[in-house]
Amino acid sequence: MKMEKARTDGPMISGFSAGGFKIDDGVYAALLITPVRADGWTPPPVAALTLADLDPLLALDPLPEFLLLGTGRSLVRPPVSLVRAIEARGCGIEAMDSRAAARAWAVLRGEGRWIAAALYPFA
Repeated sequence: MKMEKARTDGPMISGFSAGGFKIDDGVYAALLITPVRADGWTPPPVAALTLADLDPLLALDPLPEFLLLGTGRSLVRPPVSLVRAIEARGCGIEAMDSRAAARAWAVLRGEGRWIAAALYPFA
C-alpha cells in the first residue's frame, strides 16, 4: 500500500508490503520510529516484550503522547506488566495490527502529534 507523505518533519511511513515498511529509500521488516528517527528493529515475541526493548522510544524528549505498538499481521495484546510500566512513565500505549499502526502513524504525524511507534513485521 502506498501512502501520501504528510506535511510534517521527520520520518514518515510512505508505504508497506509483505517486505516491510518503506521510509524514504529504505525498507524495514520491523521498525522503531519517532518524530526524529527511524531504525530497523529485531523485536522479541510480543509476549516477551519488555520496557528495555522500547527504551529508545521512551527516551524521546519530550516523552511521546503515546506509543503505537503494531503487533504484526494481527492484534496481539502486550503483557499487562509492560502496559503498566509504560503508563507509569506517563505515556500511553495503543496496540493494533502493524498495518493499522502504520496508517495511524501517518495520520497522527500528519496532525503534528508527538508519538512513537514499535512495529512488528507482517510475517
